[in-house]
Amino acid sequence: MTRRPNVLMLVADDHRMGAIGAQGDLCVRTPVFDALMAEGVSFDRTHISGAFYGAVCAPSRASILTGNGVFSATASCDVDSPRGSETVNPALATLPGTFRDAGYRTHAIGKWHNDRRTLNMGFTGGSRLFFGGMSDHWAVPLREYDPEGLYPDAAVTIGDGFSTELFADAAIDFLETYAGDDPFFLWVAFTAPHDPRTPPSPYAEMYDAASVPLPPNAWARHPFDTGDMTVRDERLAAYPRDPAEIRQHIADYYGMISHLDAQIGRILAALDRRQLADETIVVYTADHGLAVGQHGLMGKQNLYQHSITVPLLMRGPGLESGRRISALTANTDIFPTLCTLAGIAVPETVQGVDLLPLLADDAQPVRHRVFAAYRDVQRMVSDGQWKLIRYSVSEKTGEGSDAFQLFDLANDPWECRDRSGEGALTEVRMRLLAELDAWQRSVGDALAGGEYPRPPHPDPGHCARIGGA
Repeated sequence: MTRRPNVLMLVADDHRMGAIGAQGDLCVRTPVFDALMAEGVSFDRTHISGAFYGAVCAPSRASILTGNGVFSATASCDVDSPRGSETVNPALATLPGTFRDAGYRTHAIGKWHNDRRTLNMGFTGGSRLFFGGMSDHWAVPLREYDPEGLYPDAAVTIGDGFSTELFADAAIDFLETYAGDDPFFLWVAFTAPHDPRTPPSPYAEMYDAASVPLPPNAWARHPFDTGDMTVRDERLAAYPRDPAEIRQHIADYYGMISHLDAQIGRILAALDRRQLADETIVVYTADHGLAVGQHGLMGKQNLYQHSITVPLLMRGPGLESGRRISALTANTDIFPTLCTLAGIAVPETVQGVDLLPLLADDAQPVRHRVFAAYRDVQRMVSDGQWKLIRYSVSEKTGEGSDAFQLFDLANDPWECRDRSGEGALTEVRMRLLAELDAWQRSVGDALAGGEYPRPPHPDPGHCARIGGA
């Protein structure tokens, strides 16, 4: 290859880490994702850094776009400023803008839940753009790229078809008509598998809810107030959680993922038809995960593993085949890694780290800790084995708990057993609290400082698996 590689960036909404067949989920069917893992690299512990309001997708996508964590990726960290959390920090270089400046043809398709200025500053074109957080998958309001950045409402059209298929069709159209000497950076952002989870046939019937297994941490309710227990996502299922209702949600979630898998397969087939696969870096990730019944929760407004870890699959020139990396990584690391693969200088504003050294030796980590925040009620630190979540009561709403949890992820990956009250682990708890506090101070977090008491022992009935022991 004599020129820089193309980049095909695929971003899902609500796809949690592990909800892929080859990552160990024995129920969900994902042959395309499985093949991507076999042909490339899977970074199996990729974290997001959180959000300051319920629509976690917007700041998380800002983190991907800027390579910065949640405290600097957006224009505001105020929990009362949704618009500020959607607006990318204008002082930061962006991933598409950096590739555009390096001579790439940059093209955006699908969901765009950040500000329109950043879209037009980074992309030279686009098609079938959806501005917003969610919509009816069968009636998506779409816009075409406006070079002037105006995007008048009069130009909106309603998509004729299912969202995932419409976005895949647009990506295929781009690949089939692509011509020229300039490499491309193609951003394809889906709204799947976000609710409403209404996959088209035959995917709607693919999973029998009665036979879908419940995860080990499927609880009837969360044992204490997380600070956001009545957000829209949590109202998608009744309290206490009913096993039959949760199984149906999981079946629908899997149907959305399998349909997304198939549509991405169509895009990759178009890449093959154009004989572009060998010169294109393919990246698949998501903006955040989702509880779907785990810990008695439904949404992503929490800092458990199911909500803050996402798939990160990469395939293409410069990448090994069939490699799985277990070292700690973050979605902010995508930006510098792609720059290195493309031979582009990493902008000074990027906080993420290049992941390519892990391919040489993943026993030598590029990150020793990961951190995350949610609103003014939750903070998290993990060293890979031990993880601490600190909760606080919101001064704005009065909701939340003065509490913390401690999990041994090496032996309890489902985070079922809170070990914060064990005296033998006092040193571990204090070390993590100190590391969390140091990080909070470094990013200017107003919640820095203080050790919070642990919550009362939860009612065993709350933490028992729903539908059985």
